[in-house]
Amino acid sequence: MKIVICGAGQVGYGIAERLSAERNDVSVIDTSKVLVGNIRETLDAKGIVGHGAFPETLAEAGASEADMLIAVTLHDEVNMVACQVAHALFNVPTKIARIRSQAYLQSHWQDLFSTDNLPIDVVISPEIEVAKMVLRRIALPGAVDTVRFANDTISLIAIECGEECPVLGTPLGQLSELFPDLGATVVGVLRDEEIFIPNAVDILYAGDLAYVIVEQSQVRRTLTLFGHEEPEVGRIVIAGGGNVGTTVAREMEKRNLASRLRLVEAERERALHITDELRRTIILHGSALDPTILREADIAEADLMVSLTNDDQVNVLSSAMAKRLGAKSNLALINSPTFQDLAKHLGIDAVINPRTVTISRILQHVRRGRIRAVHSVQNGLAEAIEAEALETSPLVGPPLRELDLPDGMRIGAVSRNGVFIRPTGQTRIRAKDRVVIFVRSDAVRQVEQFFRVSLEFF
Repeated sequence: MKIVICGAGQVGYGIAERLSAERNDVSVIDTSKVLVGNIRETLDAKGIVGHGAFPETLAEAGASEADMLIAVTLHDEVNMVACQVAHALFNVPTKIARIRSQAYLQSHWQDLFSTDNLPIDVVISPEIEVAKMVLRRIALPGAVDTVRFANDTISLIAIECGEECPVLGTPLGQLSELFPDLGATVVGVLRDEEIFIPNAVDILYAGDLAYVIVEQSQVRRTLTLFGHEEPEVGRIVIAGGGNVGTTVAREMEKRNLASRLRLVEAERERALHITDELRRTIILHGSALDPTILREADIAEADLMVSLTNDDQVNVLSSAMAKRLGAKSNLALINSPTFQDLAKHLGIDAVINPRTVTISRILQHVRRGRIRAVHSVQNGLAEAIEAEALETSPLVGPPLRELDLPDGMRIGAVSRNGVFIRPTGQTRIRAKDRVVIFVRSDAVRQVEQFFRVSLEFF
């Protein structure tokens, strides 16, 4: 594919890194000579210094031959105009734009991004996507990461294996024999900062992070099997009243996810504004790094501290301080890879990376074939993919044991007409099945081929 990316920041670089490694023809535009120089020096991609919405810049990037334009600059307006220009002058088939301002995303303006107005095929709001991820984490204590597939009937959950984990030392193949009615499959293991696809004789060790694809109704039972019986969260303190923090609090009020909710906001005007917007949340004006403010928020009685400010340092330190002051667990929003590496050593239980969340949403639309959803794992080491099997797919027909599947992938679940199927060697995939796969990054292109439409199909 020929892809033009406008914006060479963290998200733009991350997308270019993934797509260029998969041998796509990638061009990246940015006004910063430093960022473009970094693209040229470190990636197999073309870097152009210029304005992403200018016709001559898009022409230089090869927009006339592009299959897709991805606009992820820091400015919503530049992203929108870049898509408009790509449509009007270069007839680019697919246009994706990151839109951060909620003013453009109100439901009553939903016709704004139509072909007749602003021709943007996919609008991605990082704040909304991150808020959804935070809410999923809050609703499922005990999981380090979680995402749903197949109309919310299948989940991928990441589970830390502690010293007391009951399944340590048990060959994974035996788990199916011990729990034949459990719709769960261990599809990946993170050990010593590397991900591998386990087989039936592999065992789990303390310190491993197990990725499990599981029927949604069996999620809590699976967590219990791995030694995580954390109760549902009742008391929550949120640090940060920006778009993400406010969205999370608003949704928690709607869903009754917390019996007592406190929100700490440093800016006085913002605190006053969200006081009018949130009805059942107590708003405190002050710094989340001030122990007095945290005590006023009853942090010692909190089940969870959620740090969602725009500052990584504040999120890391406030989460660590909350733990020291008595909070049972914490969750921090962290952009910087450096802080992510430090987080676990500082007592941070779970981390959400907005860059990874945004890239996952974009990859869903970049992947070839009948790809329905994509979730990036561990900064791109692996992906969880939901795809629809076509009649021409080599997956359809033979039992799974007879298929020559890549070593770097594992089929974790099949959804057939909404019914969950835990795959075994005897399982036969049918056309139109939804297949949920865990795949290392080096095998993604092979997985895509399984779900592409063959020319013979037409």
